[in-house]
Amino acid sequence: MKESELQKGHLFVITAPSGTGKSTIIEMVRGNLGEVYYSISHTTRAPREGEVNGVHYHFVSRQAFEKMIQAGEFIEWAVVYDQLYGTSTSAVESALSSGKDILLDLDIQGALEVKRQFSESTLIFIFPPSLEVLKERLQNRSMHDDTNIELRMKRAEEEISKCKDYDFLIVNNALEQSVKEVEAIIISQRARTKRRLPFFQKIFHL
Repeated sequence: MKESELQKGHLFVITAPSGTGKSTIIEMVRGNLGEVYYSISHTTRAPREGEVNGVHYHFVSRQAFEKMIQAGEFIEWAVVYDQLYGTSTSAVESALSSGKDILLDLDIQGALEVKRQFSESTLIFIFPPSLEVLKERLQNRSMHDDTNIELRMKRAEEEISKCKDYDFLIVNNALEQSVKEVEAIIISQRARTKRRLPFFQKIFHL
């Protein structure tokens, strides 16, 4: 019998300012650990080059998104740079009920809403090495104008100011180390007594 058959999965939320390397960290963690379900968000923004519908995001029209809001289909949703993003309630609850750990990529607002609804969820905030490094990364990777970068920097400062609401804080100074720290958080959560005790009770007749 698999351990996952005896208890619900755990919900992990990762938040980081744009340009911090969050997407790369999530991809590497999922590749290394396995059995981590990544909830694909819905969004009204257009796909970027290389993005695939249903893989990176569920790309929907604004009208369709607003209908989902009215129907109460999101755990959380937010407006980010004039586009809508939301996390499906049914997808998350289904994965948790089947014993899967879930990794969500959310902004501050979404993360705190998830914590409100799922009090045992684990929130992880990832910092850039510094604001100067973050700005340099945004300038190097982006075709946006300086005004857009400044808006992203302002948002980053606002996000960082709320890091104390998170359970774990990580600085992405070295990618491999950051990935190991996120993995350690997930692995340690899986080994908690309240999660594994039902499994051992069944095996050892405790």
